[in-house]
Amino acid sequence: MNTALILVIGIPLIEIYLFIKVGSLIGAFNTILLIFITAIVGVSYARYEGFNTIRSGINQLIKNELPIYEIVSGATLAFAAFLLILPGFATDLIGILLAIPLTRKIILRRLISKNKYKSNLKKNYIDGDYEDISDDHDKKI
Repeated sequence: MNTALILVIGIPLIEIYLFIKVGSLIGAFNTILLIFITAIVGVSYARYEGFNTIRSGINQLIKNELPIYEIVSGATLAFAAFLLILPGFATDLIGILLAIPLTRKIILRRLISKNKYKSNLKKNYIDGDYEDISDDHDKKI
């Protein structure tokens, strides 16, 4: 089955289940209030971390270095803010984990190392030798 289809069906089911469980424990009003609070706090924290990432990227550019980590980190923070805006506890948890610098570094390292391994497997190389025959060709003519 397609991974995207599983995510489109699975994430709302998990969120509904968590809404029901948390709502039965703390009440419907408190659950809705908690969803709004996590969205507001999460987005403001992601914004704060985004400014820190921009500042760090500018420092890298001043040092004449390519800010690769800052670019990837900024995209991750934008995705984290998107997840925090979506109502739900599972998406909020993933968004918070992506917004915190320590867990973001751990997650990015694992994704990058996994993708490097996959990209090395997909490369097809033909090993061989070559000989420059342009000098020989000019002598024969």
